[in-house]
Amino acid sequence: MANVLFVCLHNAGRSQMSEALFERAAGGRHESRSAGTTPGERLHPEVVEAMCELGIELAGRVPRKLERADAEWADVVVTMGCGDECPSIPGRRYLDWGLDDPKGRPIEEVRATRDEIERRVTALIDEL
Repeated sequence: MANVLFVCLHNAGRSQMSEALFERAAGGRHESRSAGTTPGERLHPEVVEAMCELGIELAGRVPRKLERADAEWADVVVTMGCGDECPSIPGRRYLDWGLDDPKGRPIEEVRATRDEIERRVTALIDEL
């Protein structure tokens, strides 16, 4: 079993979608968390809508702050736009997914980001 941490700036879009899609695809074989370096107050509504289309309910989730303990827990840390604010822990595998922030984007663009995350999550699980 591997532990995967998804990190973005606000933990209100990309990292939340990644965590939810990972949980669904991993089916209990691996664990995941998500966090943000500067968490927002709530998830982006367009993200909640796009995930709801797949039957994944995110409306009740709350963005959370990235803690060093999260990175220490993880075997793999996937970053998305947090740059130098993400902690670097020796012995962890780091991946950087260059994905646009879905905040305020049209739903078609959010869907495209969601689908790209799903593709990357599937590939990551295949590697673990």
